[in-house]
Amino acid sequence: MFDLFRSRDKAVRYLLGALLILVAASMCTYLIPGSGMSTNTNDTVVAEIGDAQITTRDVQSQMQRILQGGHIPPEMAQVYVPQVIDQMISDQAVAYEAKRLGLNVTDADVAEAITASPALAPMFNNGQFNKQAYENYLAQQGLTISEFESNFKKQMLHTMLDNIALNGIIVTPQEVKEAYKKKYEKLKVEYVSFSPDKFKSQVKPTPEELKTYFNAHRNLFTVPEKRGFDMIIVDEAKVGESIQIPDAVLKQYYDANQEKYRTPERVKVRHILLMTQGKPPADIPKIRAKAEDILKQLKAGADFAALAKKYSEDPGSASKGGDLGWVVRGQTVKNFENTAFSLKPNQISGVITTEYGFHIIQVLEKQSAHVQTFDEVKDQIAAELKHQQVFDKMPQIADQVRAALVKSPQQAAEIAKKDNLTFVHVDKAGSGDPLPQIGSSPELMNNVMSLKKGEVTQVVQVPGNRLCVATVTDIYPAHPAEYADVEAQVRDHYISDKAAELAQAKLKEASAKFQAGGGAQFDRIAKSLGLEVKTPPEFDRNSAIEGVGNATYLSQYFDKPPGTVTPPMNIVGQNFIFKIVETIPADMSKFAAERDNIVLSLKQQESAQRQDLFYDSIVTKLVAQKKIKRHNDVILRLVNSYKS
Repeated sequence: MFDLFRSRDKAVRYLLGALLILVAASMCTYLIPGSGMSTNTNDTVVAEIGDAQITTRDVQSQMQRILQGGHIPPEMAQVYVPQVIDQMISDQAVAYEAKRLGLNVTDADVAEAITASPALAPMFNNGQFNKQAYENYLAQQGLTISEFESNFKKQMLHTMLDNIALNGIIVTPQEVKEAYKKKYEKLKVEYVSFSPDKFKSQVKPTPEELKTYFNAHRNLFTVPEKRGFDMIIVDEAKVGESIQIPDAVLKQYYDANQEKYRTPERVKVRHILLMTQGKPPADIPKIRAKAEDILKQLKAGADFAALAKKYSEDPGSASKGGDLGWVVRGQTVKNFENTAFSLKPNQISGVITTEYGFHIIQVLEKQSAHVQTFDEVKDQIAAELKHQQVFDKMPQIADQVRAALVKSPQQAAEIAKKDNLTFVHVDKAGSGDPLPQIGSSPELMNNVMSLKKGEVTQVVQVPGNRLCVATVTDIYPAHPAEYADVEAQVRDHYISDKAAELAQAKLKEASAKFQAGGGAQFDRIAKSLGLEVKTPPEFDRNSAIEGVGNATYLSQYFDKPPGTVTPPMNIVGQNFIFKIVETIPADMSKFAAERDNIVLSLKQQESAQRQDLFYDSIVTKLVAQKKIKRHNDVILRLVNSYKS
C-alpha cells in the first residue's frame, strides 16, 4: 500500500481527511492493539463472524487500553467485559454485512483517506511518503501498520453502510420547513430575577440571633484539621549564587556555537502610520495629504517621537514614539522593508504606501549581518549556562535535603542553614491556607495533610520555580468550633439563609401578582415590588439568554402569545419570572438556500436514533443465519478472569 501513498498528490491527500478524524475519535473503541479480528488459531476464540474471529487476546488488549486510559475503574472491569465483546461483535458484523451487500473498500481508497489527514502531513517530503515516520507515528498510538489499516478499512465500510441507511430516510417538505422555522425564529422577553444576594443587605442580625443560630447548627461549624510543619525551600536565585562559570568555559561554548550568535542584517526603525485599511476610498486623498503635512513638519525640524505619539495610528508603537525596535528582513510587509533597509541612519523616508496605509519611516541604527563577538554575548552565555546548571542542580539538592530530613526530621533548620537554603516554620495551617513565603500550594498541602508527625513530604514544586520539602511537627485534629472561632462564618451562613428565605417570599408574592395581573401589568407590578425588569437581546432556541443561561429553558414558550407570563423558573440556582414580549418569525426568504442543510441535519438526527436498532438488526439476522457464533464458555472464563 505504501506505493499507493507515494503516488498520491497533495490534492488527493486532503479529499477524505474527515474519515481519519472519525477513526481517531473512536480509536479507544475500535483501533486498539489487537482489536482487529484475529485468525490466529492458537488463541481461544470468543466469537466467530463469518470467517473472522474474535479472540481472548483481542478482548484483553481492548480491556487493557480501556483500563490504562482510566475510562472505567478496575473494579468495574468484570461488568464491562461482556459489553466490550458485544461491541466488537457488532462492529465486525456491520463490516461483514457491508461486504455481503457488495460494498468494497480498496487499498487505494484506504491510502487516499489515511493520507488526507493533517496529522500525517509531516510524513510527506516534496510529495514522497516517509514509511518510517508513518510507522513511528502509529507506534506512538500503540498500533501496528496492519492493525491501523485493517481497522480503518472497517470504519470506512461502516460509513458506507451508514450512508445507505441515511439515504433511505425520508424527510417531508413540511418537516423541513418546520425545522427551519424552529432553528431561526427568535424570542424577545423581559424578566425579573430573585437572587438571594440581592436580599442580603436587608438582613441585619443581632448578636443574640447569631448565637442562637450557631447553637442550632453546631454541626455546620468545625475547625478543620491543621498541621504544624517545617519547610526547606530550594530557591533558584540562592542556588545560582553558588555557581561560578570560568571564562575559559564560556569561551569554549562560544567557539563551539558561533552560528547561534550570528546576527542578520537589521535596522532599528520608528514610523508614523496613518491607516487607510477599512476607510472609504473617498477619504484616501485626505489621509495622504495629512501624511504629507506631517512629513513637512519633520523636515522643518519637528520632533519625530512627539508627532508619532500625536498622529500615528499604529497601536503597538504610537505610545513609544513610533519605535519598532530592531527589524530584520521578512519581518515587515515588503514595501516597508524595502524602504527601511534602503535608508541610512537618521534618514527619514518620504510618504510610502503599504496595505495598512501611509507610513513615514526613520532609521535610527543599521547593522550588517555579522557574528557577535565573545564580549558582546559573554554575559548572555553565562546566564544560559548558569540557568541550565541551576535547574540540573536544584533537584539534586532537594533530594539530598529530603534524605537528610528523613534521617533527622527535627533538624530542618540546621539542614537548611548548612546548604544556604530558606527555612520556614509554619505553626498551624490547613488545606487551602496560604503559606508564608510561598502563598497557595495545594500540592504541598495535600502532601503535608497526608503525613504523620515526623514524616517528610516528597519534593514538591512551589510557586516561583522553587522546590520545597516539609516535615510535619504537629497535628491539630478537627474539632467542633467554639462560637468565637467561627463568628464570621456563622454570620455569613445566617445572612445567606435569611436572604434565601426573603427571596423565596418575594418570589411567591410576585408570582401571585404577575399571574393575576398578566403581562400588561408586568412592569408596574415589578416596580411596586422593587424588582428590576431586564430586557435581554432577542435569542433563538440554540443560543443563550443574556444574564440567564441556555435558551432551551424557554423552548416551550416560542409559540406562546405576547404577554404570556411564565411561572417561576429555577435556572442554575436562581429564580426567574419571564414575560413573552414578541415571537420573531424566521426569515423564509432564506429558506431555499438552507433547505439542503436542513434536510441533511434531519436525516442525520434520524440516522443517529436508528443506528443502534440498525446494527442490532444486522447482528440478530446474522445470528439467525448462523453467521455469528458466540462461545459462551470462553466468554464466561474471560469474565471471571477479571474478578478483583
